[in-house]
Amino acid sequence: MTAVLGFVTRSDTGAFKGHLRTLNIRADIEVMPVHDKTSVAYPDYRVTCAGVEVGAGWNNINQTTHQPYVGLSLCHPDIGPRTYKVNLGRAAGQDDDDVFALIWNAED
Repeated sequence: MTAVLGFVTRSDTGAFKGHLRTLNIRADIEVMPVHDKTSVAYPDYRVTCAGVEVGAGWNNINQTTHQPYVGLSLCHPDIGPRTYKVNLGRAAGQDDDDVFALIWNAED
């Protein structure tokens, strides 16, 4: 089962801004690129809500289509007791290349 937890729009700087929406959370979200990575294992993005860090993100390549995508890991006590794996992907019916859905797969 998949669910859309919100939407973000990519800016010219490579950052994403939008909204995280669940049954319990309504918050603005920012996914900011990390320009000073000290290791390849270090995240490519930091995720914040209202200035509070709630996760990180990595650039990935889809193994089937070989298309790049951003995968996020969201974890904070206000979100809940588990870590949520979320991918930035094309929203249904969306034709703007800079608008992405926060897609959560419950099986992750």
